[in-house]
Amino acid sequence: MRRAKITIVGAGNVGATCAHWCADAELGDIVLLDIPEAGDMPKGKALDLMQSSPIFGFDSKVLGTNDYADTKESDVVVITAGIPRKPGMSRDDLLATNAKIMTAVCQQVKATSPNAVVIVVSNPLDAMVQRAQQVTGFPPNRVIGQAGVLDTARYRTFLAMELGVSVEDISALLMGGHGDTMVPLASCTSVGGIPVTQLVKPARLAEIIDRARNGGAEIVALLKTGSAYYAPAAATAQMVEAIVRDKKRLIPCAAYCDKEYGVGGYYVGVPIVLGSGGVEKIIELELNSEERAAFQKSVDAVKSLVATMATLV
Repeated sequence: MRRAKITIVGAGNVGATCAHWCADAELGDIVLLDIPEAGDMPKGKALDLMQSSPIFGFDSKVLGTNDYADTKESDVVVITAGIPRKPGMSRDDLLATNAKIMTAVCQQVKATSPNAVVIVVSNPLDAMVQRAQQVTGFPPNRVIGQAGVLDTARYRTFLAMELGVSVEDISALLMGGHGDTMVPLASCTSVGGIPVTQLVKPARLAEIIDRARNGGAEIVALLKTGSAYYAPAAATAQMVEAIVRDKKRLIPCAAYCDKEYGVGGYYVGVPIVLGSGGVEKIIELELNSEERAAFQKSVDAVKSLVATMATLV
């Protein structure tokens, strides 16, 4: 049986770590690509990863390259390319540079893998996934942003730490744009089936939610020379698995919403069913008035970002 072909564009920390997770889980054969200016770096990382295969017992092949020809007919393309955030830098500060990088990458993806499902990881996420769909011209269900899986993981982590329970028992959901305006839904958060509001007082829950919103910035401040990559890469690998194994996972991702939630044609974080066709269904929840207002604020922030991007590319 043919293995899935997974291309990861960008061999930095997020891309290389995603390749590691995907190879170890034997999700498919992997092409790790970076720009020619990176030299043989992606080849070195790929070879190093391949040499770990006898130890961990995986048979996935990993190829490092600077040539998009090696990515031809990929089933899934993960785009991590772009400059990372630095201390004091917001995701929005990245907009102009990363929009140009995204344009160049997606022109190549369109030419070499016209049937791929594309997962965008580059920041500012919601604008970058919008740009990826515009440039590739792929059906919107085949272009998805990785944000909600990561943000939910951070939220679940902090709740597990607060309550002293396994992360496996935390079920949570959030919506909206990736960043400061994301909307964790207390009404959709439970611990072993118990509503979180019965276990965590409102003021403390608000603090945990705020920490989840700023989870990336907290790590940037601690690292000082880079940004998060273990959790973003793991979240991306979970999405790759859902696609190549047609898992039909119900998870939050940045998906194209038109009539859904009254968004009107933008990418924003919503719960979806993710399978081999990409976004196979968008789940529309009944939001209370407070959640609806917070979600609309987040959507408005995404719209503003996309409008700014339109003036830069």
